Amino acid sequence: MRWFLTLVISLSAGFAGAALWDLTGLGGRTTREYLMANPEVLPEAMKVLQEREQLARIEPMRGQLETPFPGAVLGNPQGSVTLVEFSDYACTYCRQSIADVDALIAANPDLRVVMHEYPILSAESVDAARMALAAAQQGRYAQFHAAMFRLGPPSPEAIQAAAKEAGMDLAKANAAIASGMFDAQLHANASLASTLGISGTPGWVIGNRTLNGAVGRDTIGEAIEEARKT
Repeated sequence: MRWFLTLVISLSAGFAGAALWDLTGLGGRTTREYLMANPEVLPEAMKVLQEREQLARIEPMRGQLETPFPGAVLGNPQGSVTLVEFSDYACTYCRQSIADVDALIAANPDLRVVMHEYPILSAESVDAARMALAAAQQGRYAQFHAAMFRLGPPSPEAIQAAAKEAGMDLAKANAAIASGMFDAQLHANASLASTLGISGTPGWVIGNRTLNGAVGRDTIGEAIEEARKT
């Protein structure tokens, strides 16, 4: 097993890895013959290495990652399995993922979906994200979230319409937004995403895995099952 781990490190380290390969003496006939007979171990080994790197990034910030802005949660707020989503209301792929998330919530009563607003596509995205946090503050996050994606892309008119449909107190929401009280949360979300290597939306974190893009219900569902076992 020691030579196997050294091989993974070597392959992941480029020229430095090649030097390590020589110094360890693993470039000999026995190793070469094993790899030629079992080439499938290389992608498998790289997959294990990537998973370990993901875990190393996730674990130190898990508490912050899985702690939502108060109220910005879908599914079961007390659920034992947490799915984290980084989302932007201007993101077409986020809109496409709505049905997948709804289906996963319906199929998994123990699923808690922590939403991190990550408005990176437009100034209107930022405005919609601030209103979403105001909705969370008023206990109307799920209603605003659904309405905003249905009425989007975000514009001043669409944001106000979604807030009204969600039953929000608009005067209170607009005053909270004007105070700048939600900006620190948006900056914190962006910092989390950057540290995790999430550069676009939607971005997902479940258990020890990060996923990028509209990966689909089945892929997220498999990750939920993995997380439930850990």
